[in-house]
Amino acid sequence: MIENNDKWLHKSVINWYPGHMAKTKRQIKEIINIVDIVLHVVDARIPYSSYIKDINNFIGNKPQIIFMSKYDLCDRNETDKWVKYYEEKGYRVLCCNSKVGNEYLKVFPIIDELMKDLNDKRVKKGLLPKKASVMVLGVTNVGKSTLINRLVNKKVSEVGNKPGVTKTINKIRINERIDLIDTPGILWPKIDEEEVAYNLASMSIIKEEVLPLDEIAIYILKTLSNYYKDIYIKMYGDILYEEDNIINIYENISKVRNIPFYQGEANYERINNLIINDIKSEKIKGITFDKYNNMC
Repeated sequence: MIENNDKWLHKSVINWYPGHMAKTKRQIKEIINIVDIVLHVVDARIPYSSYIKDINNFIGNKPQIIFMSKYDLCDRNETDKWVKYYEEKGYRVLCCNSKVGNEYLKVFPIIDELMKDLNDKRVKKGLLPKKASVMVLGVTNVGKSTLINRLVNKKVSEVGNKPGVTKTINKIRINERIDLIDTPGILWPKIDEEEVAYNLASMSIIKEEVLPLDEIAIYILKTLSNYYKDIYIKMYGDILYEEDNIINIYENISKVRNIPFYQGEANYERINNLIINDIKSEKIKGITFDKYNNMC
């Protein structure tokens, strides 16, 4: 049973850093000298929370393209504030609808543009243009594999809706001008911003066992109620989130979504999974949990 208060949020640093992530960063440092461009994939619904905070520690000053995946699922008014934020920092930003294959191809002219100075110098010296080596980086479950498969135009990377699908660093030939280097999803060692941790968990980027399901589900309800009331009411009924009314909210969701009571009360576990899966399965669209005015 869920406690009828709002003390469910952790107030401590969240440590979650599996060994394979440390290994991946070491491997990246070993090969970064052969990389020309980093294609940094972030989730457009959480453009700040899904940005790898310590990325410059292992890629140095390599040029970055910030690739915002799942742009069709975000609140564009809010996400576009982050696009401007990153562009003002000097990054190239590309937003992509995950359901439209041709949109992924917009990355090619950006890569060509970033390689132009280098290749112009090579041509003047009588050398052939250099083939771009592009490393694809991102936290887990942000759409790196989908991006790669669309660019290659065939399935070369496994796609899944759970963290940690890609396990090793792989080189993939795209065409005569570009090679991609695919990498496993990585995070930073400590997530010390509470809102970032819950945003990552809400989009199934942090594995579900890291934070309790009820905390993630309630965070989703609270965020939707505060910023996306129409979506909240459509999905979960007209009893909006209040910190002292959680039990009534879950009972109402049971009625709205036809979930039978269990032992005389709402089936909290089933409802928690339903709320999380509503986002994971993309039933909920038009949301951006990173609020620019709150985080900058």
